Amino acid sequence: MADVTPLDFPGIRDALISHAQRIGRFNDVTKHEPVNKPNGVHAALWVDKVTPLGSASGLATVTVRLACICRIYLNAASQPYDELDAKGLAAADRLMAAWAGDFTLGGRIRDVDIKGAHGVPLDGQAGYQDIGDTKFRVFTIVVPLIINDVWEEVA
Repeated sequence: MADVTPLDFPGIRDALISHAQRIGRFNDVTKHEPVNKPNGVHAALWVDKVTPLGSASGLATVTVRLACICRIYLNAASQPYDELDAKGLAAADRLMAAWAGDFTLGGRIRDVDIKGAHGVPLDGQAGYQDIGDTKFRVFTIVVPLIINDVWEEVA
């Protein structure tokens, strides 16, 4: 049997959240998509997709691409309206820089797929989302993580 590293999502998620907490831009950072209206500038992180990578795998193990979502929430009614994008983008910029700078999340992953060698790159998208009766300005970041030797491949 190959020496296989399990997919340690709690450890990986905690490393991603640690960056969000350290940049100091958020009132709160949660480990799930909010079901209730968040307060202030809020960040949430959750898993989006797990995909085996044939071209990146070893002979007896499978490498995976774990795409996580980090979404930044700002109440769209916050004043001044003209500062919402600047505030959200500044937070997204700091997060993306932190994840690009800690390329292996302290050795937990092979790399953050910054340029999209195996799919969607580290990517941010602005938009709006309604939670209850409140509209939020959101910045959604796709965080693509490449993790070696997750599952044993049996021929």
